[in-house]
Amino acid sequence: MLQGSPLIFNPSDPHESEDKTYDHTPLQGWKRLDEVYELLLSEREPTDFKSAAGQKEWDQAMTSEINSIERNKSWRLTELPEGQRPIGLKPKGRSFVTQPEGLVKAGKEHRGAWNMKLDGVLKEYGFKRCKLEQAVYIKHAHKELLIVGIYVDDLIVTGSSREEINHFKAQMERKFEMCDLGLLSYYLGLEVKQGRDGILTSQKGYAEKILLQSGMSQCNPVKYPMEAGLKLTKEDGSGDVNETEYRSVIGCLRYLTHTRPDLMYSVGYMSRYMQSPKTSHSQAVKHILRYIRGTTDLGIQYNRNGSTSLVGYSDSSFLVDPDDGKGTYGIVFYYNNGPIIWNSQKQATVALSSYEAEFTVATSAACQAIWLRGLLAEITGRNEEQVLIKVDNKSAISLMKNHVFHGRSKHVNTRFHYIRECVEKEQIKVEHVSGEQQRADILTKPLPRQKFAEMRDLLGVVKVEDSKT
Repeated sequence: MLQGSPLIFNPSDPHESEDKTYDHTPLQGWKRLDEVYELLLSEREPTDFKSAAGQKEWDQAMTSEINSIERNKSWRLTELPEGQRPIGLKPKGRSFVTQPEGLVKAGKEHRGAWNMKLDGVLKEYGFKRCKLEQAVYIKHAHKELLIVGIYVDDLIVTGSSREEINHFKAQMERKFEMCDLGLLSYYLGLEVKQGRDGILTSQKGYAEKILLQSGMSQCNPVKYPMEAGLKLTKEDGSGDVNETEYRSVIGCLRYLTHTRPDLMYSVGYMSRYMQSPKTSHSQAVKHILRYIRGTTDLGIQYNRNGSTSLVGYSDSSFLVDPDDGKGTYGIVFYYNNGPIIWNSQKQATVALSSYEAEFTVATSAACQAIWLRGLLAEITGRNEEQVLIKVDNKSAISLMKNHVFHGRSKHVNTRFHYIRECVEKEQIKVEHVSGEQQRADILTKPLPRQKFAEMRDLLGVVKVEDSKT
């Protein structure tokens, strides 16, 4: 099991400006977020100076920031001229400033400039950029593996050798001003626990933040996110609700599914009504929040000694949506005994039978499988292995393997026959699995309470406190 350390970098290069260096290192690197995910802050983050002043860690952070300002001479302390009064912190007029020479702005083209700079430095140190995932760099040195993941100017470093990791840090310190935050424990709203037995990921603080922001922090919890058999429509006669608030909650919930695949179906289902949400839709979202209220301690565990074989499950519901008759498909892939990719989405076309629905979703699963096997081969340096995909419909499996089955599939769009090509080339192996063991079933429809709990466990969602790491 690889363990990583996050490094937070300043894009300024001290070697390009010998007379001046600027310390703009952020206090918390994970604060650089897209606006749509503005709630990705820790539950413990204070909302104003008064609430921050009494906390030791925030006192230290403020002191560090002030020291940085003094070091870089960002501001000049001066005496107030006699007879003058200082302006408030919120001036009514507009202020105009000029940008200092060498400033890297936040525009798209400037992010590209920083990316090119970092790309050049990493390649100089022997790293290779993954073709299938541009934000990942790998290096094979002295029979050891080093991996660097990038989010803007925040880096996560992991590898099989502590010595190689430390050597890389020393190299980067000679190029950039940086802050080493130590062993990865929190990143972009994800909480990470690393131990002898594996790695555990969760979003407890973020889940509690959503509940607080939506006024549901003290609501009564429920055991499942959606009533079994629930079918909503776009126009059901109920009243309208605030579109902005509805979309905001849905956006936050979608980010929560990064470690909560048990929420994937219900959140995806409610995302269909963001254009014109109704009271019935808002009530269903509140039911999801009530479920989260009682399950903030859930997450995903990846075992150190887990299977390194890539295994996927694909499933589909048939004629579920009352508005257009389209079904919902679910896909989940496992590595090291933990789910690494999952999706729940309405199918693009109306299926004429259940086996046809299963056949088309298997093609989507095949696309994910081919990408994953290629990425894993790039990272590990091993040959690409055959990927196993499990399906619970025998007729669909026969259609994937038998090209003579033309009469039943001639109306199916040609693109969905991609799965046949993958099976023929032995890139993918398709295997039958019983409905009781179909892990993607929870991603296709709302289930009764007992069934939901069973499938959630089967999916790989665990309690953080009960897990051994």
